[in-house]
Amino acid sequence: MRITTNMMYDMGVARLADQQSGLNKTQQQVATGRRILTPADDPAGAASVLQVSQADGLTMQHAENRNLARNSLGIEDGVLHSFSDLMQAIKTTVIGAGNGTLGNVERGFMASELRGQLDQLIGLANSTDGNGNYLFSGFQSHTVPFARSGSTVSYTGDTGLRALQVSGERQMAVGDSGQALFLSVPEGNGRFVAEAAAGNTGTGKIGAGSLTDPALFTGQDYQIDFTVAGATTTYSITNITTGTVISSGNSYTDGSAITVDGMQIDIKGSPANGDQFMVSPSGRKSVFEVVNELITALSTPVVTSSDSTKLSNSLTMAGSELSNAFDKLLETRASVGARLKELDALEDTGSYMHLQHQTRLSELQDLDYNEALSKLAMQQISLEAAQKSFIQVTGLSLFKYL
Repeated sequence: MRITTNMMYDMGVARLADQQSGLNKTQQQVATGRRILTPADDPAGAASVLQVSQADGLTMQHAENRNLARNSLGIEDGVLHSFSDLMQAIKTTVIGAGNGTLGNVERGFMASELRGQLDQLIGLANSTDGNGNYLFSGFQSHTVPFARSGSTVSYTGDTGLRALQVSGERQMAVGDSGQALFLSVPEGNGRFVAEAAAGNTGTGKIGAGSLTDPALFTGQDYQIDFTVAGATTTYSITNITTGTVISSGNSYTDGSAITVDGMQIDIKGSPANGDQFMVSPSGRKSVFEVVNELITALSTPVVTSSDSTKLSNSLTMAGSELSNAFDKLLETRASVGARLKELDALEDTGSYMHLQHQTRLSELQDLDYNEALSKLAMQQISLEAAQKSFIQVTGLSLFKYL
């Protein structure tokens, strides 16, 4: 085949361009530290890099979500701790208010202190996570959950629980609904409410009562009616729900327990003729309502022995319901603590997964510098040799010898 001058030039230039391109590619690999610069360099490897990078991206997003969750739950735990301290202070006030030596003025001071503590409770219930999201408003994170109007505290949030994806398989609540936490305090002892009728005139004081046999508990309404004839005091028990008189003419002994359908009711003192005590299933009320009722009881002047008895019954009820609210707070704090502990465990797992992803990415795309630098040196030598030979070949001409 005849080799023309143009063919020699074209072949030489193409060869030089190929070597220059290879040298440039190796230089880019050395500069970036990456073996794969484009998918064409290693299609299978590039696909694996993309897959591992996406998985690592999710891992890092979960890590960011865990940080957000840890921050929100940490703030909530602090708020609940402060709330618990206030509730404990209010319970101490209830105990102190039962001191028979206190007068109306002293109890009035206690009521004033409770009003201030109630404001603090509402303020804590309206706490945010630092990013403007209210902790206890459910899904309505930008809505102030609790508003006070006189003695009424209303809730404008919902029962939802905001959650973050903190791992591939785990969504975690980063707050708690104020509906469940603050507005669902069980009345009475948590199973039933034992209380004196408002019109009682005797000195009969009723305790919170207890459930002695859950199998016999009906969850129905009962009424205990007292009859006083001379020195004899008797009582009857009626199931109000069914209209059935369970027993009558029972002899009353001060401090002796009264039992009915698995419930034990403790009444002390001297009930007057016609005094009544009611027993009904526990409902739900807000912790703010409990405190407001306590404020009302302490603000009401005590003049007669009957007034003193009503105050004692109110304090007993308040003490039981504050204990129920306190138990709910402790339960929620335990839940928050468990979630924080789980985040720590998930963080360890997430860190390990991130390390594995980075190791795999390094295996797939990181450059072997020893091999690359050796290849670069050889490509430089080859290019220089090709350039010199191209000059020699293109310089051949018979005219030089004429």
